[in-house]
Amino acid sequence: MKSFSTILSESSGSAVFFMGQAGLILKSGKGMTLGVDLYLTDCCERFTGFKRLMPYLLAPEEYAFDYLIATHAHYDHFDYDAMTALTAPEKTRLIAAHDCRKPIGELGIPSDKVRYAAKGERLVLGDFIVDTVECDHGSRKPEALGLIIRFDGRLVYITGDTAPLPALAEVIAALRIDLMMLPINGAFGNLNERQAAEICRIVRPNQVIPCHYWNFAEHGGNPGLFVEELKRLCPDQRVLLMRPGERYGFA
Repeated sequence: MKSFSTILSESSGSAVFFMGQAGLILKSGKGMTLGVDLYLTDCCERFTGFKRLMPYLLAPEEYAFDYLIATHAHYDHFDYDAMTALTAPEKTRLIAAHDCRKPIGELGIPSDKVRYAAKGERLVLGDFIVDTVECDHGSRKPEALGLIIRFDGRLVYITGDTAPLPALAEVIAALRIDLMMLPINGAFGNLNERQAAEICRIVRPNQVIPCHYWNFAEHGGNPGLFVEELKRLCPDQRVLLMRPGERYGFA
């Protein structure tokens, strides 16, 4: 069986890979890769006691990404134990929310490898154009980011960890999103299954990926319930229930 790093390297065409928890890898048709909120170790157990329940797919030193994004400093989004190795390749650059400054400083990641971003910025990252947008992850994480990523003529919306923001969803609906990923666990300031379905009803993405479930016993989240809520609120909505490491190719 091929390793995931080999599968990722050999993949061609515009695609995304779901990595479990809130992690997503985007790969352009030209082969450039962007990793968002990759959780590759079990550092949350070390820091908070939340044990990882999903399998490990990729060792941090196993693949050289072109770009990485950490939407906020929670360890399942900024993997403290993986970030030094992830940023080690010469070409790799990290885009991070401002609350990541402290752990980045502790790890001694070189400043020329890091670009801090706030809401309302546009970043050109090779084949990817990234707009940082509002999310609401509570008063303790005001600097957390949502992302709209344009590449190869596609629009991907990653809500980030967030409570409901229906007014923002109305604005984003006008963009005609190809793929949206949003949390469904309903804890730690995140959308629950019903709230996530309500956001889908507003945004109407072509496809939606639920995330933030099953990686920690403490986090909750029921993808079956999310699908039932979609059937009730917007029955035509297409949904991708993806296992970690699964690829979705844009047709």
